[in-house]
Parts: sequence; structure tokens; C-alpha cells
Amino acid sequence: MAEYLSPGVYVEEFESGSKPLDGVSTSTAGFIGLAQRGAVEGLPLLITSPADFQRNFGSYLSESAFGSYRYLAYAVDQFFTNGGSRCYVMRVAPSDAQLATNVGSVSEKLSITTKNPGAWGNLVKVVITDASKAKTQIYEVTDKRYRVKNAGGFYAGDVVAFNAGGETQYNRIVSVQGNVIELADELSGNVVDEALLPTKVLSTCEFSLHVIYSDEVESFEKVSLNPEAPTYVEKVAGRSNLVNVRALVTSTDATHPFDSVAGIGTEGKVEFVLAGGTDGSVSGIAASDFMGEDRGPGRRTGIQAFIDNDVVSIMAIPGVTDANVQLSLVAHCENLGSRFAILDIPREKTKVADVMTHRNLFDSSYCALYNPWLSVFDPLDKRNIFVPPSGTIAGIYSRSDNSRGVQKAPANEVLRGVVGLDVQYNKGEQDILNPAGVNLIRSFTGQGIRVWGARTASSNTLWKYVNVRRLFIFLEESIKGGTNWVVFEPNNEQLWARVQRTIDAFLTRIWRDGALMGSSAGEAFYIDIGRSTMTQDDIDNGRLICVIGVAPVKPAEFVVFRITQKTGSE
Repeated sequence: MAEYLSPGVYVEEFESGSKPLDGVSTSTAGFIGLAQRGAVEGLPLLITSPADFQRNFGSYLSESAFGSYRYLAYAVDQFFTNGGSRCYVMRVAPSDAQLATNVGSVSEKLSITTKNPGAWGNLVKVVITDASKAKTQIYEVTDKRYRVKNAGGFYAGDVVAFNAGGETQYNRIVSVQGNVIELADELSGNVVDEALLPTKVLSTCEFSLHVIYSDEVESFEKVSLNPEAPTYVEKVAGRSNLVNVRALVTSTDATHPFDSVAGIGTEGKVEFVLAGGTDGSVSGIAASDFMGEDRGPGRRTGIQAFIDNDVVSIMAIPGVTDANVQLSLVAHCENLGSRFAILDIPREKTKVADVMTHRNLFDSSYCALYNPWLSVFDPLDKRNIFVPPSGTIAGIYSRSDNSRGVQKAPANEVLRGVVGLDVQYNKGEQDILNPAGVNLIRSFTGQGIRVWGARTASSNTLWKYVNVRRLFIFLEESIKGGTNWVVFEPNNEQLWARVQRTIDAFLTRIWRDGALMGSSAGEAFYIDIGRSTMTQDDIDNGRLICVIGVAPVKPAEFVVFRITQKTGSE
């Protein structure tokens, strides 16, 4: 309650109606797989185009080196080709992949390693040049204390050079107070210079570090080996996206930092290329690499890295058909309840019995299986290759959501950029696989290649359609995110009425968009909140319980036209 202490007119705002509830995005995909470069722990990276992927994760991997683990880049390409607009990517690297380092090049003074493993690091070039960030002239001397014109840019611990008449004296700063600099040793000779154009100058000693990879250039100007200075090389280079830099020495004497790093007598510049980076091998890849480790917030790997991401709603690990990995992905989706997994079937499993063997490993409404693999053009080998369908299907999910809505089953959709199928299944084979929850991709004369199934891998018939499960994910996440304001509000009739109005307005809009069955909003959904859903014990324990029922639309999977012969007498 506001306090009114002084006479006057007070104008106050208050909220009395329902708060608008926005629907969450359902078209953002998450991919996990091997790539040339990119972080292997931390947060998944947002990618908005194939070019963006190549800038951050590199190009395509060769079949000879990585075999069936190389399909991440192709899946992301297919995702965008088929209508996807944004995705998050998490890189996995073999355990035997190595970082590139500067072994043998200034490595006794600076340790420079690539941010993440891979042979890409062997193309990183480092250039170190002599530099100085500040200079001034000396006005007055008192023992080892020097009053200067401007002490800006001078810090305790910095190495400085005093130049007069072509001679240079090196020293080290002990302290800086105002415009008075105290040095470790007294400068020799007459150092005072009050001329307008000084010939005697006291300047700081630093070096610049340039890191070059392809068309990426990172420049860290005028850094030092002084840990107390804001220009300390580890602090400044810490923002690099390419390398980690660690100083192995500090400026404890009056040696120029460039000379400390490059070696005394080196002319103003030293450059070298990092070496020793390797991509690893297929033998270094294990299921645990994809399943990931929970090392705490910001340090998770593999699937676990997506725990920190609450935007993704579609998940895939392209081409990885190891049962342990796929079951872990499904469990991840079930535990969070906010995303749906698209699973590939091993390419060699083409016969109906073999496909069923793999399908029988799963029973979840949070995943769907698709077969067969797809023929697409490979820019690396300049020929058509077969790739897993998960990336393409994720793009179709996104395209269907954006054009029709999440309530539309992502099926009977044309696959873009696909020129053929690894296996041509017929109707008889689909008669067996479709009821079992395997969604086939088929080619129809004059209609192109289409997704011809929309079932989850669940044995519960209430959740057998992909669009029904994804619609409920959409509703649940939208209501959860849009009603956060309710927490800690007084749990009374006024709050219950506001909550009901908020959800009613949201579900009415969803019904009008065609996502719910019924000729009226009353037939499409109901909302029950109040004394009928809560006991006094619930209220006393801080629980507000709202029961919501919705009637989702189901796809017309079997279209039947019954035709009979009409006789003239009828």
C-alpha cells in the first residue's frame, strides 16, 4: 500500500486485466556432431545460415577420415535448404584430437594454443611486433621519482625506456602517483626536457600480438607482461576466438617485453605458425563423446550442453545411430519436456525386419524415426552421396511450423535439395512399418520425394502423431513461460480469475488458428481453476492448481472415398 504523507494529487498505475501470453518458438533446431573446428564444451552456438556454420565450424569432413560421423555439415545445409531459419550447434571431437601449439616458437615465454582441437589450428599464424602504448617527457627529478608531463598509460610494474640522443635506458616502474613516476633505478644523465618538441622521451615497452586464420584476423595491440596492468597479455588476449594465450614469464626486471618474448637481438617482428593440431580418428570416437558430460554450467559437453539452452525445440545427431546415443537423446528430450528428437536409422538396415529391430529399441512420444537415407550433392567430392534424413526432416519441421503452424503434421512435404533415395520402399512394406512408428520417405511419380509418415515411436495411441506431441510441447512451454508473473502473487479468487482469463485468451487464439478441434472455444478446451481443483491444504502449502483440457487436431492419415454405383431407379 502506497503512503500518502503530503497533500496533493497522486496518479498510480495498476494491472487489473489478463496479461497477453505469447507462444514460444517451435522451429529452432539443435544439432550435435563432428566438425573441423569449434568449441567442444560450453554453450551451443547459434547458427543462422550455412555460411555462418562454415565460419564457426569449418567445412565438410572427408569420408575417408570420419566415415559415418561426418554428416553434421551436410545436415545443417539440408536444414536451411528445407526451410529452417536458425539452429544451435554443439561440436564433438574425438578423444585423440590435439590442439595446435607454438612449440619451439617463443614457447619458453608465451604458451599459445588453439581454442579447440583440430588440424585447422596448423593454419593459424601468429605475428608479434614491438610496440609502445604511452610516452611522455620528464619535468622534474627527485631521487628516483620523476614528475612527468602526463602519466596516463603508465602502471606499476611496467617496463619503460628512456630515449635521449640516440641512447636508450631501460627501467621498471615501482609506483605511479598522479604525474609522479617512481622507477626501480635512477636514470643517468640529464633527463629533464621541457621543450615544446621534446628530444628526451620516457615511453612504455609493450608488444602487439596478431593472430591470423584464413580471413579472420585478431589484433591485440600494445600488450605487456605486467600482471598488474590492464594491458596484461592474458587479460587482453582472453577475448580471442582462436587461441588461448598464457604468459610463462612476467616483467620482474627491466628487459623489454618484446625482447623477453622474441629474444634479445630480434628485429622488431617475429612470426610463426602453430603446429601439432590433429582432427583425431574414428577409433577415438565413443558414444560417451556424444552423450556428453555434466561438468557444471557453461562447461557441459555433447547432449548435456543443451541443458543450458531453453530455445531449442527440435534435436538431432545426424548419422549417429548408436543405440546408446539415441536413447540418451530421447531421455534428454523426455526429461526436459520441451523438445522433440528426430532419429536416423542405420543406413545398412534397409530390410523391413532390420528396420524393425532398430525401431523396437524405442518407446517414446518425444521422438520419431525416419528412413531411408537421402541422395544429395556433396560439394567436397563433387558427386552425389547419401546422407541421413534427420537434418532434412528438421528443416521440414521448421518450414511446416512457420507456414502452417505446429498443429500441422510435418508430412506430405517435398524434400528440397534431395535427388534420390537409398531405398525405394513400396506400399506393402510401408503397411508394416507405418503402424510400427517408422516414417518413410518415398518418391512419387510427378510429385517428387516426400515425407510419407507422421508418427512418433510411442506405443501409447494418444501420442502416436508427431504434431500432437509437438502441439502439447508448444502449449506447455508457452503457458509456463507466459505465467511466470503468477509466482508469489496472493493465492486468492482475484488471481485465479486473472490466470483463467490469460489462458483462455491464449487458447482461444490457438483454436482460431485451427490447432484445436471444435466448432466453438467451449468444445476446443476447458480451464478449471479454483476450489474445484485446490484443497485448503494446497493453498496453505502455496500451490495454485489449474487443470486445462484441450482437443488437439489429428492428421487425416487415411483418406477414404467410398464410391458406389448409382442406378437410375434410386
